[in-house]
Amino acid sequence: MPSLAHGANRPLEKYRDYLRLLAHVQLDHRLQSKLDPSDVVQDTLLKAHQALDRFTGQTEAELAGWLRTILANVLMDAIRKFTSKGRDVNLERSLQAALEESSSRLEKVLAAEGSGTGERDRRQDQLLRLASALAELPEDQRRAVELRHLQGCSLAEIAHGMDRTKEAVAKLLLRGVRKLRERLHEPTRD
Repeated sequence: MPSLAHGANRPLEKYRDYLRLLAHVQLDHRLQSKLDPSDVVQDTLLKAHQALDRFTGQTEAELAGWLRTILANVLMDAIRKFTSKGRDVNLERSLQAALEESSSRLEKVLAAEGSGTGERDRRQDQLLRLASALAELPEDQRRAVELRHLQGCSLAEIAHGMDRTKEAVAKLLLRGVRKLRERLHEPTRD
């Protein structure tokens, strides 16, 4: 496989939904009225494009990790801008760790086996497809799936946060996961 850094014409755009999902999950609900995850992702992709010649990774998984690091930095800058917090190294580390945890939870949703480079790249491609499929879900289903599978919330916590019954949340999750499976089993659209 050619180096991603040298074959740098690989589009970063395919990571947009993946990054938006991670940004949305990590963005404090109090800031969501001031800061749109799409704007954060746009800034992330711009910074990544500007620094792409410095990317030294070889795989799609390494590229995704590099993009998550840039996303964490952009989110920290945005948090500083809209709050009174100055630079907080612990907050920066916890945000980076939270992004990694969300990405790891996404991988667990896919439950892919294997650890070779080809398998990691295939899983990364599946992660991108999952993020795109999530973005296509109706808002209430998407939110329920994110809270359950990316943030690890219980049904009771989700029900409280969404102002619904546990039964209603369970149905949202069932429909959302069913739609995700259908979309993920469709042939890829290139």
